[in-house]
Amino acid sequence: MHLFSAMFLLVMLAVMPCEALYPSPEEGWQIYSSAQDADGKCICTVVAPAQNMCNRDPRSRQLRQLMEKVQNISQSMEVLDLRTYRDLQYVRNTESLMKVVDGKLKVASENPRSLNPKGFQELKDKVTQLLPLLPVLEQYKADAKMILRLREEVRNLSLVLMAIQEEMGAYDYEELRQRVLLLETRLHSCMQKLGCGKLTGVSNPITVRASGSRFGSWMTDTMIPSSDNRVWSMDGYFKGRRVLEYRTMNDFMKGQNFVQHLLPHPWAGTGHVVYNGSLYYNKYQSNIIIKYHFRSRSVLVQRSLSGAGYNNTFPYSWGGSSDIDLMADENGLWAVYTTIPNAGNIVISRLEPQSLEVLQTWDTGFPKRSAGESFMICGTLYVTNSHLAGAKIYFAYYTNTSSYEYTDIPFHNQYSHISMMDYNPRERVLYTWNNGHQVLYNVTLFQVIKTSGD
Repeated sequence: MHLFSAMFLLVMLAVMPCEALYPSPEEGWQIYSSAQDADGKCICTVVAPAQNMCNRDPRSRQLRQLMEKVQNISQSMEVLDLRTYRDLQYVRNTESLMKVVDGKLKVASENPRSLNPKGFQELKDKVTQLLPLLPVLEQYKADAKMILRLREEVRNLSLVLMAIQEEMGAYDYEELRQRVLLLETRLHSCMQKLGCGKLTGVSNPITVRASGSRFGSWMTDTMIPSSDNRVWSMDGYFKGRRVLEYRTMNDFMKGQNFVQHLLPHPWAGTGHVVYNGSLYYNKYQSNIIIKYHFRSRSVLVQRSLSGAGYNNTFPYSWGGSSDIDLMADENGLWAVYTTIPNAGNIVISRLEPQSLEVLQTWDTGFPKRSAGESFMICGTLYVTNSHLAGAKIYFAYYTNTSSYEYTDIPFHNQYSHISMMDYNPRERVLYTWNNGHQVLYNVTLFQVIKTSGD
């Protein structure tokens, strides 16, 4: 049979992160790496979701449901912990007042005549001040019931897991796990060779952790290739200097095994990025970009981004000193900002990572204050129209053709306030900080894969 000298395979690629934080298989096509040919080209097998036999296994579906329950329980426990801490602080603050009231009551009970009208009024006022404790105590009762309910759910989950373990105990799980890890590694290698694509969809959110304040940023190294598995977290959007470095994603999820970096200069905004072992961030109250090297704990270079607005001159719609947003994609390091001559419209500049010199600049014509957040994928800037619930990816600017188009790509803003959204080209996921939650999104890219044959 005659083969065409050039074939084009159109693939809708739903990319998954590497830390075993995957959505259900129904969310996109499954792509498996099988081998490399004699020329070193990656050979991939693309299978539609309906053909995925593992997905039909009721035990697999049951395990996914259990994972969802565990996540819900964890979130409920987090809310319960925060509320209990708040109420405990209130009780402690009223402790001295309760002692005063208790003392006055003892005196009045031992010597009723000592309680004159003035003393009675003072005691009445003190008791009035204690009335807000009543709803706090009612909340404690409700929380106690919640704890009992959560305890029962955990007990039920344990019983179901034991039943599944007995049913599937014949399998060598360690061997299976190693095979899955090997396949994931080969899949990831295959995906990197597929090249760039156009964003066509965003998955449901994957909540990794709930930590920190309403605003912040978190990230992994965006350099390709890289075997660096560290995770960095930066809480707050201005005057912060403390960066937490976790050894792995699993450590970040558990809040363990971390070291602290104290930056020599405070940051502004949440538009930070880690690229090839260094943190790039905007220096507080300036348009200076700083490159901080984690291993040497030193500033390697700092440079002013000429004409860039700062200190909430041209922020995203949520404010937060988000004037300068640094990011990375398959094509390198970028800065997204605006200037007065550009009338507040978004400007994109590609930066040289070593010197921070501006290599090329594009004026998108899109007003930055109308943008919720933005991120780069394959040289294209994607802009959301809001940081609140109901947001969608609304605008795309293509640096390779200096052209733009309006898009309509929805995504679920689960916690209703996104203050950071960045793409990681190494893992091909979106990292977001959403109202004190660290969230991942898988992306769907439309790709054209060119192969040749005889």
